[in-house]
Amino acid sequence: MNDLLPLLVAVPILGAALLVAGGRRMSRPVAELAACTISGGTAGLALVLLLNSSPPMTEWVGGWTPVNGESVGIVLTGDGPGLGMAALASLLTFAALVYSWHYFDEPPRRHAGSFPALMLLFQAGMCGFAIAGDLFNLFVWFELMSVVAYALTGTRVEDAKVVQGALTFAVVTSLGAYAVLMGIGMLYARTGELALTQIGRGLDAHGGPDALTLAAFVLILTGLLVKSAAVPFHFWLPDAHAVAPTPVCMLLSGVMVELGTYGVWRVYGTVFSGPGGVPDADFERGLVVLGVLTAVVGAVMCWYQRHIKRLLACSTVAHTGLFLIGIGVLTPEGDDGVALYVLGHAGVKAALFACTGVLLDRYGSVDERALHGKARELRPVAVMYVIGALALAGLPPFGTALGKAVTEEAVGGPLTVLMVAATVLTAGAVLRVAAGVFFGLGPEPGSSDEYETTGTGEEPETGRRISRVPDTMTAVPAVLLAAALAVGVAPGFAGLVSHGVGESASGGLVVSAPHWTLPGVLLGLVSTLLAVGLAALAVTRPALLTAPDWAQPLRRLQSGHVGDYVAWLLVGAVLLGALALPGVAGS
Repeated sequence: MNDLLPLLVAVPILGAALLVAGGRRMSRPVAELAACTISGGTAGLALVLLLNSSPPMTEWVGGWTPVNGESVGIVLTGDGPGLGMAALASLLTFAALVYSWHYFDEPPRRHAGSFPALMLLFQAGMCGFAIAGDLFNLFVWFELMSVVAYALTGTRVEDAKVVQGALTFAVVTSLGAYAVLMGIGMLYARTGELALTQIGRGLDAHGGPDALTLAAFVLILTGLLVKSAAVPFHFWLPDAHAVAPTPVCMLLSGVMVELGTYGVWRVYGTVFSGPGGVPDADFERGLVVLGVLTAVVGAVMCWYQRHIKRLLACSTVAHTGLFLIGIGVLTPEGDDGVALYVLGHAGVKAALFACTGVLLDRYGSVDERALHGKARELRPVAVMYVIGALALAGLPPFGTALGKAVTEEAVGGPLTVLMVAATVLTAGAVLRVAAGVFFGLGPEPGSSDEYETTGTGEEPETGRRISRVPDTMTAVPAVLLAAALAVGVAPGFAGLVSHGVGESASGGLVVSAPHWTLPGVLLGLVSTLLAVGLAALAVTRPALLTAPDWAQPLRRLQSGHVGDYVAWLLVGAVLLGALALPGVAGS
């Protein structure tokens, strides 16, 4: 089985190369069928390896095995968390390719293989990042994933705002990647190692943490937190989602952002969690503080959006905060809860973006107010939108509800209140959109303030407005929602996830037993009822949608100017260092 690990990366890359080489000579159906076959086959391989990942697999690519315990070779690690994320990335890529079947009106420059090839490269980057066992190649896959994401975001280069959103995405996340690279250089200078576990042992052998360790920690986590869109590194995400094609949004919010959070969990657990790294208390303080800030800012910004894709992107930011809080408390229960939450959220959020893509291609708009009452005819899409919103709120028995309940039990106290508030605000905003757009509830929309970002004047991604919604564009979100439901109800699935999460390259197997509890179910129902009530209140009292004075400065921060975003990236790095400094200084 070890020998099959490289295929998770090699197969999509080779498939992309074939599509690029032959895309001008093959018909569009052939190119898209080939991409779906390659992506689906890779997803199947990832699942097979995941089911056979105990004990964890290790593969030194090219035969560069350690000599006397030292090596600078490429190592792939096939354990539960890594293979689980690779499987999730592959399955969502396959879903996005099926959704985009005949999606664009005309392939760029009549090259039928260009878009599916980029999607396969994106899948390869995500899989490589998930199973990378050495820090340098984790960075390499980080960059491959990012570069392809820039190209996919800027697919429609004839539109100036698309170019601006893609460039903002590229500049901010590239700076995050450079920060990771500098941190890797520091750790290599200290330990002479690149493999994650060996770096951790080298830091422990050196003694207690010092300024170099802190600097490397801050630089590497800054890059990963940029990718996960944690506040104040998050500004690129709404701008990118507003212009990216819908299938790309499904991957950005469904799995790429979550991979950044996974990277934080992986790197801390294998590199910095020992006596030579950053003390647990300081890591917990830093991650929980950033998680709280991210959840609050994301939820507030979500509520005051009228551009539906930006609204969903801000919801992703808020949920990223909840994921960071869950892993920040450093308990097996918190890790299990976040894993289940991520799986459920991936299906739900990808489904909501898929449904939003139907609105864009049917009506040429993603503006909540402009679409008021226009989508009454799209009953199946309306049902899926409402179901997705209720799942975001934590309605049992969806996987989001189970993950949320387990995480809330792990974090306890005031943090549980925060998790409920964030889910209520984000789900309430999505329910409000569904009520107005699909059912025409509430008064006709009024004017907007000067800081409002609208979704009017958008061009359908199909080239022209569709009169009939293709079956693939409704079947894919339906399957994704069913998968999110299965995460919460499939017998024994939560136990398998817990077993997989407990497998890590850094240590032994820690297994808890996440399950439904009465308090968790009741809290999920309360969150759902509050979200429904908040949406109903917004429909009957539109004044609630006008941002108050205290929220206006927060909205101005999303300026669209890349210089502002770079400045906030530096602020975030300083904040992260200040939160981690006390324990390092005291060592």
